[in-house]
Amino acid sequence: MLIRKMKQNDAAEVYEMMRVFYDSPAVFHTSSDTVLKKDIEDCIGDTPFVEGFVFEEDGILLGYAMTAPSYTTEYGGPCIWLEDLYIKPEYRHMGLGTKLFAYLEQQYPDAVRFKLEVEQENEHAIAVYKKNGYGISPYFEMTREMTEG
Repeated sequence: MLIRKMKQNDAAEVYEMMRVFYDSPAVFHTSSDTVLKKDIEDCIGDTPFVEGFVFEEDGILLGYAMTAPSYTTEYGGPCIWLEDLYIKPEYRHMGLGTKLFAYLEQQYPDAVRFKLEVEQENEHAIAVYKKNGYGISPYFEMTREMTEG
């Protein structure tokens, strides 16, 4: 199994996975097709705010992930947000999430913090994240959306 950066020829299949992910109970907000396609193009393009990765085995895409590099003044260095992590159902429970976390730490060796969001009801994902060293943040997150997305 290989984890690699997303390429243009991955776009259609990544979009299909994103549509499943964003239509599932794993997210609070269902994004439009336009937003999802823009996300993919930004991952593939030169936008410094998002990077896309795919899990691949024998030419088959097993899932995808997207990160959003930022900075944390609290810890004084780069912070990497894991924005999306989706693994097709038939490839879950195979350690792909754990492999992704190790891969991301190699990709971002200067990062002082990695962050992600998870629905409280997603007990399996929480268990995987805890197993990989993630803890529950004591902060209460607030947002203000500037677009309807």
